[in-house]
Amino acid sequence: MQLPRWWELGDPCAWTGQGRGTRRMSPATTGTFLLTGEISNDPITFNTNLMGYPDRPGWLRYIQRTPYSDGVLYGSPTAENVGKPTIIEITAYNRRTFETARHNLIINIMSAEDFPLPYQAEFFIKNMNVEEMLASEVLGDFLGAVKNVWQPERLNAINITSALDRGGRVPLPINDLKEGVYVMVGADVPFSSCLREVENPQNQLRCSQEMEPVITCDKKFRTQFYIDWCKISLVDKTKQVSTYQEVIRGEGILPDGGEYKPPSDSLKSRDYYTDFLITLAVPSAVALVLFLILAYIMCCRREGVIQLVHHSAIQKSTKELRDMSKNREIAWPLSTLPVFHPVTGEIIPPLHTDNYDSTNMPLMQTQQNLPHQTQIPQQQTTGKWYP
Repeated sequence: MQLPRWWELGDPCAWTGQGRGTRRMSPATTGTFLLTGEISNDPITFNTNLMGYPDRPGWLRYIQRTPYSDGVLYGSPTAENVGKPTIIEITAYNRRTFETARHNLIINIMSAEDFPLPYQAEFFIKNMNVEEMLASEVLGDFLGAVKNVWQPERLNAINITSALDRGGRVPLPINDLKEGVYVMVGADVPFSSCLREVENPQNQLRCSQEMEPVITCDKKFRTQFYIDWCKISLVDKTKQVSTYQEVIRGEGILPDGGEYKPPSDSLKSRDYYTDFLITLAVPSAVALVLFLILAYIMCCRREGVIQLVHHSAIQKSTKELRDMSKNREIAWPLSTLPVFHPVTGEIIPPLHTDNYDSTNMPLMQTQQNLPHQTQIPQQQTTGKWYP
């Protein structure tokens, strides 16, 4: 397919080309492919996916900050992908002219067993974003600095990962802060003494106190790369012992070719009818006993009768007060009238007749206003009295 003038396929930094749209790489290297629109200044966005699938392979990532910036397709394949051609569909959208174009990128993954890199070191660079680090000149400068410190015969970038993919936070848009990037490099010779300085107790103590460790070769990186030496990781695959353990067959593991045998149908059946009755009968009996005890206390004992009468009187008085609130000119409620004299016990007639205007009468009267009220003498205190 002929690409439009507004889209250009850039050169990769770690993949070798064989024909248009075909790239080769190995699991021991990180590959990048530049999707750019340098021929024109139109806003262009790209969509990448594995042919026949909605997304890219798990080892391949894509990043594009804005429609005016370049898109970067990068990743490190695993050994499982060796020998399998990976076809990536790249669709470009021109946001100004609404043109679209599609191109297939074929990636052939080769084995890296012929060039083993058993010594691997991972650096965390604080002043770089992943797309900046993937540029060929920047990555070449970093590998040159590492080679100057390490002095290996072969040195390759194995993996490049953004700090955001490792759980890092998005930096604040101040002071030109960067996200940070992890770069893993592999070599064929043991680690140099400079890289081993991170493992000494003094630097480990300084890292635990969130202080900068003292690294003699840091000045060789400081001119362009700010490395967090507390996050460096050194892996020596020559000393790694296989963790595979042979499975010891026991009672819980079936032999090869064995099949699961379910229990036979001759199991003794169990009747749950009795359990069902007990489950319902016991709570029902307890509830019935409690109901009978409560009924006896409330209806058969004197305390219960008094409570019922008292409750009935409260309801009757409440009803009378509600009727009074509707009409203030009705007769006084019987519950507020005295019936017996407190001393003689004689029946006292009503305080007012039926035609008495009660609207001007206060709700509560003082003792001086009530007739037929006996004055109760009060006890005088001893001592001198002052007028």
